Amino acid sequence: MSPSIMHRIDPAKNMRRRYELSVQPTLFGPVAVIRHWGRIGGGGQTKEDWLPSEAEATARAAQILSEKRRRGYVELTHPAAPQALG
Repeated sequence: MSPSIMHRIDPAKNMRRRYELSVQPTLFGPVAVIRHWGRIGGGGQTKEDWLPSEAEATARAAQILSEKRRRGYVELTHPAAPQALG
């Protein structure tokens, strides 16, 4: 799975958020679903979920992306676009 970069911008709510998600193998066997989120231009937070197989990690990543889309996040066509806004 290639990394997904999403953003949600709502000027009326002073909201400018980004969300990055990737699935990466680890050195010890499990597969990590790595999430990084925060305000565009800020440091943000990171969370890793380690799952036993790539299939489970990919399914978890798809579930997270679906949740973010329901909340109004949209995927970027050009990853540098939201950084230029900050």
